[in-house]
Amino acid sequence: MNYKIIFTDIDGTLLSTKNDVSEFTITTVKKIKDRIPFILVSARMPKSMTYLQDRLDIRNEPIICYNGALVIKNDQVITSTTIPFHLIEKLEAISSKNNVRLGLYYMDEWYVETTSERIEKEIFNTKAQPVIQPIKTTLKKWKEEKKAAHKVMCMGTKETIDTVFEVLIKEVGHKLHIYRSNDTLIEIADKKVSKLSGIQTVFDNFYSFTLEDTLTFGDNYNDIDMIKHAGHGVAMGNARAELKDIADAVTVHHREDGVAKYIDE
Repeated sequence: MNYKIIFTDIDGTLLSTKNDVSEFTITTVKKIKDRIPFILVSARMPKSMTYLQDRLDIRNEPIICYNGALVIKNDQVITSTTIPFHLIEKLEAISSKNNVRLGLYYMDEWYVETTSERIEKEIFNTKAQPVIQPIKTTLKKWKEEKKAAHKVMCMGTKETIDTVFEVLIKEVGHKLHIYRSNDTLIEIADKKVSKLSGIQTVFDNFYSFTLEDTLTFGDNYNDIDMIKHAGHGVAMGNARAELKDIADAVTVHHREDGVAKYIDE
């Protein structure tokens, strides 16, 4: 294999723990980063990615945030696509009716209505702190400031998420990307963006490569497009079965440094 650029998901892929990379991964990336760009692509907000860039010594590279809705390099916004405000209001109405809570994300801002075990896990995993206030308060403020969300997260029980997922697909699935992160979480972004579109933005602005030149790593549903269309797409040992089915290769579990071991080998 002779690939010229690497894009990797973070959670369940690059991280060996819930919120950090291993020393083996750091060493491996530092060996190759000056000849093969190593770029992070995630559903995370920018500040939950830049600390990992610092650990890997790749802060000079762009990052693809919010599943492609926001691409940043050196704190400069390259492209930004938010969910239309009227659709966010619709998401709030649907979630409220189905007993599901929302998390709203814009740039490095994160808003939730109340804390919970799920929120505390997210704080630990991403090293970010939310603003806790009623969602309707956030939406009122955003409307005045002409802001909208790069990402909306739905949080509930398996039963409520099962129900609301079907409703969301039916009501707004033609306008929004709706990803089932796990049994109790749904992530939502504008239909125009994906991790694959984020990769193309990086090519258009920084590197004259093509998808054929690209090595990608991922583990979840929102990684399917970039794994499928890359020159070589690698699924983690812990990846969804659907991702493994379309990947060119499968590496070991993320807790076993699957990304670094695949690169090293």
